[in-house]
Amino acid sequence: MATLNQWVAGARPRTLPAAVAPVLVGTAAAGVGGRHVIGYAVLALAIALALQVGVNYANDYSDGVRGTDAERVGPVRLVGQGLAQPANVKLAAFAAFGFAALAGLALVGLSGAWWLLPIGVLCVIAAWKYTGGDSPYGYRGLGEVFVFVFFGLVATLGTQYSQLLSLTWFGLLGAVGVGAIASAILVANNLRDIPTDEVAGKRTLAVRLGDAGTRRLWLGLIVVSVLCCVAMVAFAPWALAGLLALPLAWPAARAITGGATGRDLVPALGATGLYEIGYAVLITVGVIVGSLVG
Repeated sequence: MATLNQWVAGARPRTLPAAVAPVLVGTAAAGVGGRHVIGYAVLALAIALALQVGVNYANDYSDGVRGTDAERVGPVRLVGQGLAQPANVKLAAFAAFGFAALAGLALVGLSGAWWLLPIGVLCVIAAWKYTGGDSPYGYRGLGEVFVFVFFGLVATLGTQYSQLLSLTWFGLLGAVGVGAIASAILVANNLRDIPTDEVAGKRTLAVRLGDAGTRRLWLGLIVVSVLCCVAMVAFAPWALAGLLALPLAWPAARAITGGATGRDLVPALGATGLYEIGYAVLITVGVIVGSLVG
């Protein structure tokens, strides 16, 4: 039976910045638009965190029962390492999805943004279909697209819309920037797993692009985040503070561009996640400072 620490590790806490960052930037975008509601932001954060944990457990379950995780390097795999019964990990995934659904209903009901309801349903379906079902899109090289859309565009713009009831160019730029970094986290993860994924028949984007192409993709996604931050200056000059987070990405950049492989790439995931949360926090702080001094 898995210990509490193993269950926590199985939730992959290093990926949680991908859930926090879009809510921060979406709330900042709502503030730039003239209205932010902290209570709605808290609900949006609960939804994003629950979906992230849910997709992590669902990934653990689906990869584990397929045998993909049998020889995996990196965080704890509850099913693949035989630490927990597959049924229990699947139950944990759906419990997280259920919590996200309840929080989503509360957010939609309070904000009146009813069109977010079907999008929330799509989020849960997409989270499960990443590695679950008969034809998981994560096995077909579409995982990064999912992350960009749902943990970038949907999470950021959904947070903004629930508070502002409209979308803005600032919000869109923030969503693209955050989505690019969230995708970079998955790129780093899949770069590390290329050898085992190839053997297991998991055709991730990293497997399709190859080692060198995947490293270039990671760097390109970081560049996109920088360009988005610079463009946000047109709407909120102090948002440029987001670039102060770039040093947090340096350990990841050094590992990825330096040719690190296997376990040596594990710290790159954490560094990319730190960059994402730093990017979001500093943009948000910049927006707050701008509102105070402007």
